[in-house]
Amino acid sequence: MKKFFKSVKGRNPGTVKWTKENMVHVNWCMKKKNIYIAVQPRGTDWEIEIRMGKSINVDPKPYTGEEAQIQMYKYYKYYYDKH
Repeated sequence: MKKFFKSVKGRNPGTVKWTKENMVHVNWCMKKKNIYIAVQPRGTDWEIEIRMGKSINVDPKPYTGEEAQIQMYKYYKYYYDKH
């Protein structure tokens, strides 16, 4: 059978080196406060989605893949420091 559509390949925002401190912030947010932050594609850019319990918020600013991951860790640190 012949394919009549192009295969869509997944997008990857790249990788950013994380530190042990970053992982402490991420782990605390996920386990203690049920806060999850995701980097997802929006057109040619990337957006950051923040889930706190049943509430979902999206950062309105578009980012490049690397910028989005750096900002994601900043958000985790913000919520960690807020407690």
